[in-house]
Amino acid sequence: MNPTLNTGFGGLVPFGDSFLVSGTDGVGTKLRLAFDLNKHDTVGIDLVAMSVNDIVTSGAQPMFFLDYFACGKLDVDQAEMVVKGIIEGCNQSGCALLGGETAEMPGFYKEGEYDLAGFAVGSVKQDKLIDGKQVKEGDVVLALKSSGVHSNGFSLVRKVLEVTGTKLTDPAPWEAGGKSIGEVLLEPTVIYVKKVVALHEKVTLKGVVHITGGGMTDNIPRVIPKGLGVEINTGSYQVPDLFQWVQKAGNVPIDNMRRTFNMGVGMIMVVDPADVDAALKEVPDAFPLGKVVKEVGVHYK
Repeated sequence: MNPTLNTGFGGLVPFGDSFLVSGTDGVGTKLRLAFDLNKHDTVGIDLVAMSVNDIVTSGAQPMFFLDYFACGKLDVDQAEMVVKGIIEGCNQSGCALLGGETAEMPGFYKEGEYDLAGFAVGSVKQDKLIDGKQVKEGDVVLALKSSGVHSNGFSLVRKVLEVTGTKLTDPAPWEAGGKSIGEVLLEPTVIYVKKVVALHEKVTLKGVVHITGGGMTDNIPRVIPKGLGVEINTGSYQVPDLFQWVQKAGNVPIDNMRRTFNMGVGMIMVVDPADVDAALKEVPDAFPLGKVVKEVGVHYK
């Protein structure tokens, strides 16, 4: 068998005229909010999203998903809510929940707490693989918005809540609809699979970036060829009020914010300038965020 490959967000194994693409992840300390609020029906969506959003950056359609649920003593109702979210995440990404593992480890976890891990496998034709190698200076960077913090940066969020004395049940000061801060923070991660796959059928996606831990600053270079960088037009969209509040309330430097959070952008796609109009017609909620430049790194203008 040919050697395995890695595109920056997933591992690849040749299989006939295709690649099998795999990814694994968890939900991180976002689970702490689910425990504190006793709300467990959305973290399963996050679990699926973190893996399938990674493997679709290669152009792969997720085929199946496996989950691992570990706890001290199984709370059937709680686990049912978590699995409900996992099923919803699989439905959103068009893959099957093939199976999983539930592990009870008495004395290892606190009562009412658990941990999650997820594993996704997808496939892409070898001639449709997105690997970033064709990215060149002048290419356009398109973006899709996030739904909030997604599943990265919650250690910093919880620290800001702590130092400001803010409770999860307090009304979110930036929300007109009366949602609590906890409800806003638990908003599940957007699953971008169907949009990315559909767009890749219409135009050539040269590079796709899932904005997770490290933000745009650290994730974009994972798919940009050496010697090139990306210029982000910070005026192309408005940073969501949630992130503005975290920055102001916690007195967090902007560079730290950009290396911790997605700042309102969950997925980035690099296309040829000639394909921009067709791409925006196929996915109308995408928007131009910047361009590929010769200056190495990610630059905010």
